[in-house]
Amino acid sequence: MTKRKYAIVDIETTGGMFKRDKITEIAIVIHDGNKIIEQFSSLVNPQRSIPPEITRITGITSEMVLEAPKFYELAKKIVELLEGAIFVAHNVRFDYTFIKNEFKSLGYTFTKRQLCTVKLSRRAFPGLNSYSLGNLIREFDISVNARHRALDDTLATVELFEKIIESFDSTDALKLFINQGIKEAQLPKGISIDQLHELPEEPGVYYFINEHNRVVYIGKAKNIKQRVFQHFNKVTAKAAKLYQQVHEISFELTGNELIALLFEAHEIKTRKPEINKALRRTSFPYFLGLISDEEGYETLQVLKTSTKNLDKAEKIYDYSSLGNARNHLIELIPTFNLCQEKCSVRGLEYTVCACMGNCKNESSDEYNDNVIELKNHLSGAFDRDFILIDDGRELNEKSVILIEEGKYVGHGFISETDAQYGIEELKEVIKETPFLPIYNRLIWNYLQNNNPRLINLS
Repeated sequence: MTKRKYAIVDIETTGGMFKRDKITEIAIVIHDGNKIIEQFSSLVNPQRSIPPEITRITGITSEMVLEAPKFYELAKKIVELLEGAIFVAHNVRFDYTFIKNEFKSLGYTFTKRQLCTVKLSRRAFPGLNSYSLGNLIREFDISVNARHRALDDTLATVELFEKIIESFDSTDALKLFINQGIKEAQLPKGISIDQLHELPEEPGVYYFINEHNRVVYIGKAKNIKQRVFQHFNKVTAKAAKLYQQVHEISFELTGNELIALLFEAHEIKTRKPEINKALRRTSFPYFLGLISDEEGYETLQVLKTSTKNLDKAEKIYDYSSLGNARNHLIELIPTFNLCQEKCSVRGLEYTVCACMGNCKNESSDEYNDNVIELKNHLSGAFDRDFILIDDGRELNEKSVILIEEGKYVGHGFISETDAQYGIEELKEVIKETPFLPIYNRLIWNYLQNNNPRLINLS
């Protein structure tokens, strides 16, 4: 049996934002679980200035890195050192994300199994006031010559890691941490833990496929690997269904979370996966639907979520209970001057028509304008047209989302260079998608918490 190998890593950077800041120093110590077998460290030329505050903390100046190798010059050595090793760091997400982003800029997909000595320390040494590296160094009297220098912090982390290993009652406990708490027995037949570790750590949509090559579940994630792991380390009714049915996993990268949300909604609507449909019915057992009557008037009806009803009515809103649906419809009728006779919900009776008799005199086209206004309201229709630019699937790519006539039209991808040319070039890459109200709601929610580039069209 091949002995497990660990790469304990620490980096220093020009700041804390991986999309803006760069690595100034890196250290890697290879450990076999008992002893150090190799170590490497180097300053790195970040190709930008180092802020004075960072110099104060690390002692690394812009002059010190001027003649240092650039990251791409160290990339081959780093890949060789990390080959077959588990990536270990204190607050592993920070170091791992910076290194992964550097490799991404070189067109190389970097993915490793990871261990975080912060999480491991909490498990091994419960009850401490703080699990920062500085506090743990003091707690265990670890000797360090120069804090906030990569090699010194890495060697301190090595000593901490050895104490953690000693505290674990078996290597299986450490293995569980590496596999995010999942045992092989928890996985469906045909899916291995190695396959999960090979999944991308990128935003996208993933597909669970059964042995008959049919998609049974579709999900979206900012980090596909992490999300798929989460599916199998919980004991839930959904996890049990996945265990019974999943035979294969595939994915589609989207570049950012918003495209993942939009594409997931489209794929679920188009493919109608069995497990998604069951969960949807459970979460939203009722919906507000539109059905045209014999005279061409759009009637509003609260219906139970079923294949039959979804086929006969256009769904414009979901509800978690019949009570929520009834109360919402009661509010909507007077707000949009609708006819109560043309709005139907089980158990609800009206006495006075809210449209004040207008429905008797209006043509179906005139009346349906009110219904269209209601639909736009529920879909979160935008009051302007615009193009939304966000991250693409690769470093030199951008995603493009088009909003016209107040609603989502579709999305596409364009190179960063071509994205500079103009509106028509951006529109050319759009793949149009039949509209669903949920698209606008997803975009609206995303814009409340994110700040992508927007180009107004009107």
